[in-house]
Amino acid sequence: MDNTNQENYINLDEAAEYLGIKQTTLRSWIKDPKNEIPAHKVGRMWKFKRSEIDDWINSGKSAIVE
Repeated sequence: MDNTNQENYINLDEAAEYLGIKQTTLRSWIKDPKNEIPAHKVGRMWKFKRSEIDDWINSGKSAIVE
């Protein structure tokens, strides 16, 4: 099996750092369904894919985050 095309998930801390925001801000965005931030709950932890975050930003949906 070729693992070169598989993308690993990043945790909430890494996603906040990637976006240049605080963890508390990211948590509030996740809780508000109108933000549509691509987050996946795995057990008690939130996980993110960088490619999905990039797509979310490029779509313009991140501009409506309040």
